[in-house]
Amino acid sequence: MGQSDSKRKKIASSTIEPDLFSDDPVTRLWKEWFESGKRICKKIDVPVKSDEPIYKDKVRFVCISDTHGKLEELLPHIPNGDILVHCGDFTNLGDRHELEEFNEKIGKLPHPHKIVIAGNHELGFDDSEDLSQRNIFMKDHGTHEGYKLLTNCTVIQDQMIEINGIKIYGTSWHPLENFAYYRPRGEPLLEKWNLIPDSIDVLLTHTPPLGHGDLVLRWIAQVHFRVGDVDLLNTIENRVKPKFHVFGHIHEDPGVTTNGVTTFINASICSHDLKVVNPPILFDVPLQPGFEKS
Repeated sequence: MGQSDSKRKKIASSTIEPDLFSDDPVTRLWKEWFESGKRICKKIDVPVKSDEPIYKDKVRFVCISDTHGKLEELLPHIPNGDILVHCGDFTNLGDRHELEEFNEKIGKLPHPHKIVIAGNHELGFDDSEDLSQRNIFMKDHGTHEGYKLLTNCTVIQDQMIEINGIKIYGTSWHPLENFAYYRPRGEPLLEKWNLIPDSIDVLLTHTPPLGHGDLVLRWIAQVHFRVGDVDLLNTIENRVKPKFHVFGHIHEDPGVTTNGVTTFINASICSHDLKVVNPPILFDVPLQPGFEKS
């Protein structure tokens, strides 16, 4: 039996109740919500073209994700801006040499602020990870507290920072088993989403919400399915309502969508076979009265 949106209630102004079907195949809720028109997911053009000038009264964000050790190849194609954000999977295994290379390459970029969150491939970053559950092929990889090696950017995890009056929150959790930052769908993952403050302007996650930039394509098996998180979508639409939500993780579904309130950006750079195929995505946030660029 389905459950209507009216019965999926908030339990408090600062938290969301887990959906009854959080851990069910998400195609069920895709049909119930999006195909029926109860929820909106509209594909739109990129908010800002790469050759558009940077304005004094707006903060230019440059978004990338899932570069998987290919940042050097991407460097010539990253436009300038005020804030560069990377939404995780900048390495393949989180090994020390990968982190040192990433730190060197991101240090070459001119952006005054470089904000980074980890992805599931940044092994060793998750201090709470149960190493006995890690993917068997990755057990000997990763760097404990590897985030400390990233001196040329600001790494945030379950944390908000404010730049030019713009509130940015980053969190790396996701529902993919046997990797860093894994939490099961439902209450365990929702506990992390409930940490997101109400008043933020830009949300950075590694994983997508249901329905936006979350379509996985497996051409060999001729299978298409959605993997976005139900409770992350509910948190965004029913409570947080950020202006922008930037993420990655799903290489096959990059681009920009909107529900009419939030602009959703899958900023994945690499294809499923880890080739650099997608450009960075840009957007502007107008400066609030009383603020100017630092």
